[in-house]
Amino acid sequence: MGAKQPPSGPGRPVSGKNTPNAASSSGGRNDNRRVKVQVARSIPVEPAQSALRDGELDLQAFVAAHEFEVRALEQGMATSKAVRSSQADHDARAPAGRDGEAAAAPRGEDPAAKGDGRQGRRRREGQGGTASQDSKKSTQRTPEAARAVPKTTDAQDLAADASLARQAREDDRPEQPPVAGERGTLVWDTSYMSTIGVYGHEAGLCRVLKRIGFTDDAYWNNKGKKWRAGTRSRSAVISRDRKGRPRPMCPCTVVWNPEPVVQDENKTQRQLFLRMHPSAFKEVFDELLRLIKMETPRLYIEDLRFEIGSIELTGPASTEALLAVLTPHPAAEGSSRNQGAVFQSLHGLTNPSSLTANATLAFTVQDPRLRYPPRRLEGWDDDRLQEKLMESITSWPVDCELDRNLLFDRNARHRASGLPTQQAIYKRRSGTTPGGLIEPGTGDPEIPITLLAARSSSATQTQGSWTLMLPWKCVLPVWHSLVHCPLISGGNPRFAGVDEAMQVAFERGVPWFPADYPGTDAGAGWELAQRAKRRKDYDRRPKSKRTEWASLDLGIGRKGEVGDGLACDFELLFSLKPEGGNDKGAAGPEGDAMEGVEMTVQAPSPPRDVDCLGLLNQFSRADMQAHLTSTMLQPLPDNAIASVRITMLGRGVAKSCARIYRLPRPCTAAPEPSSVQVPSTVPDGATETPHALPSKLRAQWLAKMPTESPASKKAPCRSDEMYMHHRKRLLAQTLTAPPGTAAAAEATSNHPLVPDAADLVGFVTSGAYNMARGRGTAVGAVSVEKVLLDLRATPKEARLCIVRNAGENVGWLARWEHG
Repeated sequence: MGAKQPPSGPGRPVSGKNTPNAASSSGGRNDNRRVKVQVARSIPVEPAQSALRDGELDLQAFVAAHEFEVRALEQGMATSKAVRSSQADHDARAPAGRDGEAAAAPRGEDPAAKGDGRQGRRRREGQGGTASQDSKKSTQRTPEAARAVPKTTDAQDLAADASLARQAREDDRPEQPPVAGERGTLVWDTSYMSTIGVYGHEAGLCRVLKRIGFTDDAYWNNKGKKWRAGTRSRSAVISRDRKGRPRPMCPCTVVWNPEPVVQDENKTQRQLFLRMHPSAFKEVFDELLRLIKMETPRLYIEDLRFEIGSIELTGPASTEALLAVLTPHPAAEGSSRNQGAVFQSLHGLTNPSSLTANATLAFTVQDPRLRYPPRRLEGWDDDRLQEKLMESITSWPVDCELDRNLLFDRNARHRASGLPTQQAIYKRRSGTTPGGLIEPGTGDPEIPITLLAARSSSATQTQGSWTLMLPWKCVLPVWHSLVHCPLISGGNPRFAGVDEAMQVAFERGVPWFPADYPGTDAGAGWELAQRAKRRKDYDRRPKSKRTEWASLDLGIGRKGEVGDGLACDFELLFSLKPEGGNDKGAAGPEGDAMEGVEMTVQAPSPPRDVDCLGLLNQFSRADMQAHLTSTMLQPLPDNAIASVRITMLGRGVAKSCARIYRLPRPCTAAPEPSSVQVPSTVPDGATETPHALPSKLRAQWLAKMPTESPASKKAPCRSDEMYMHHRKRLLAQTLTAPPGTAAAAEATSNHPLVPDAADLVGFVTSGAYNMARGRGTAVGAVSVEKVLLDLRATPKEARLCIVRNAGENVGWLARWEHG
């Protein structure tokens, strides 16, 4: 019958470590192990409806639930998986841990990693015979002992440190020319710019514009007729009234809607757009709202920030890109006032500043997706291309006959927003031949656009720019076509952002809003944000890498930085800080213009920085010119500052927060030794009390002026004997000449001392090395009160200044001009 089988079921005896309590299941097995296997094989899930709230996905909760996975993915991408462990760097054949697989491929290709030397490699190359003999010899070969082998040239050892593995190395030489050689274009999506619409009778609109800063006679005389007719655009710095004085707000561009000429201007209903930076939108909108309530009949104001977008282009190929993307709508071809035909006649234009100043074009275009992808513009081989272009620019028929700008029409903007879906475009494209174009139908609306040509300065050689204004929902289709447009010079238009906009404005010497307008509320907010950013970067550095502002040696016992080294300290310049709030490094000599301010009212708490910067008043170039030409001294606004352009006369590069000094005034103090220079070390026994500056310090700085020698004439031919005799005479004169004076000693690499804090007149808001000018340039703000005194006394030397970067004791001679 065989051996007796052990009983099964509940009565089976339990042996070993199994206890009766552990074997409670029907099979006598461990329930915990069974449950674990069951859980591993079945994934618990929830219905999809539990993740939805009212039928919609809660995005914040969804992202928070996957926060761990997202963080692990980012960490895995940041950390290189191919980095060898440092504990295995002594043996290339035995990497530790997870790096074994990563090192297997390089080790298989590298003879040095296998331990085979040159002899082994030559022996393998010289062997012959069949494959069977090679395999037999390889099996009989005895393993050789590991030995040190010199590295081969193409070895691919893994780095022992993670920081070394992530270093960027250029393996191949670039095969394409640099970007600087391309004659392309930069494209900005400037839909963030705010647009305000104002409607009403023309007389009321003109009064409102005059109250916000359009007070120049050029806007309202015969020169301004084309602007009011809608064929030109004008830009100006608008302002608001504060305590009886105008307070600048921001630069603003005004565009009028063309209207037929009517005799009675009081009954004419006009429309205009105001375009400005979004940081000043609320301030401008509140001021306009206050002014239109004072008009009778009442005007109307409209917020168009999310109804009108814009795209800005600059560069030699900007007009080419627009011509390739924007196609006039066929519905407007029959009109004699079609400005789209005028725009198409600009084929070959490489600089928008060649057009009439502030020219404006308004027409309708078709959906650019119908002609996607955009084709390269043709017609460059036409011999009369430049001739036709010059004829179109000189005639400029836009000034003769005008049509209404449909961008001002709300219904037209609404119709343009109803573009066909992308799926409908794909379906229509499938019915055309490959490479064919889709013909616009009745369901394709007209897109109203407005093109503004702008000049950066009065010189026509400077590259201009185009500003394309169009409905908000039409920006994306036009943008996709622009960035994919092939240019005749090669490549595509390049995407640009805020940093590129600042760089372009800096190279053209134009102040960029709001960074270079510290006298406005938006500029004050920008300065505070930059201070916090610089302070955060400064605190992150170790102490050995920080600049110690208190130990900065400015010469002759002057210690410490003037003001806050991480800010454009206008509060120190105008003594706006409360008592005890000045920096330690801001102490100056007796008689300093920034000392002696008495606080008549004791505030319960010190004012905030934004309140102090809000007390600055931006002074325009026209106002400064009016003060210089007036015979009677007019009172200046408190804390007036003016934007200036700074150009280095020699070496040196100015950075943000650099100090701007005027030339020290000549004094009759006791002359100092001629060797007074910037000391490399603090002399022994030097006291910390301030000393008097040398009396010839102004002459030392003026000696730094580069001499403009006239064009050298061609020297007459002479023999070698006469030339050598002339050189010997010059050498003898140099050897027998007495020691040079202090002014002549400045031709060496030493620099004169920087002026004192009393000669501080302003700060640099943005500066760097200008590739377009070939030297350092900057944009800054100076005190109007201090500058006007010198302009009246010495107008030629008053525009010379000394620029010193924060944390440095060396200054550079420069020249400033109105911004």
